[in-house]
Amino acid sequence: MGTRLLLLLACVTALCFSQATLTNDSIIKMVKAGLSEDIVLSSVHSQPGKYSTGADDLIALKSAGVSDKIIAAMMNGGGAAAPVAVAAPAPAAAGGSIVAEIGVYYKKNDQWADLNAEVVNFMTGGVLKSIGTAGIVKKDINGHVNGAKSPNRIASPVDLLVYTADGVSITEYQLLRLHDSKDYREFRTMTGGVVHQSGGATRDLVPFESKKLAPRTYEIILPSLGAGEYGLLPPASGDATGSTGRVGKIYSFSILE
Repeated sequence: MGTRLLLLLACVTALCFSQATLTNDSIIKMVKAGLSEDIVLSSVHSQPGKYSTGADDLIALKSAGVSDKIIAAMMNGGGAAAPVAVAAPAPAAAGGSIVAEIGVYYKKNDQWADLNAEVVNFMTGGVLKSIGTAGIVKKDINGHVNGAKSPNRIASPVDLLVYTADGVSITEYQLLRLHDSKDYREFRTMTGGVVHQSGGATRDLVPFESKKLAPRTYEIILPSLGAGEYGLLPPASGDATGSTGRVGKIYSFSILE
């Protein structure tokens, strides 16, 4: 018992209160050492971090016992002092704002504010009777997001901005309506893109138009959306974390009455 306590204290001292940059391995070590979710979250929010959040990285974090709340905090950059990986020179956005990171933003007081991502778990459903180019059979998949409501509450009308990864088009993103339950939200979509769809996989898809403002920077022109839960799902490359895997991310938001 004394040895375990010493290990916990050492972990807190070395990882929680130091200003060394946190990484995926740091988070996994804290979780395996038995630190509570609140303590790990506090460390993620208060210390600089450099996290890898690709599909394989998220799966490894889940397998190591890291909770969805901690993973979501890591995906959103952690502490304010965390180093930011800039993929390209920041383009000028509408309204005079500057967008420097790959991600999704919403208009708030005439400025672009981060639309924080949430963890989404995917389950592959049955094969639909739909075949795309090159004979690829597309599959119906269900997405599951914890919590009945998105933490991102936005008043209508909603104005979104997307800064994509290099080589990724805005047409690869999907705008989806999420169905809320008591303690989770869910949606249905399709792997392999959104063409040649049929059946239930299109039930939650919301069409949208976009306007290119700068290289890799697009303003999304939303249709008239009613109050409810929505999410912008990235493609399975670049900014995304794998829409065909066990875990990924979605840029969710609630539209208020």
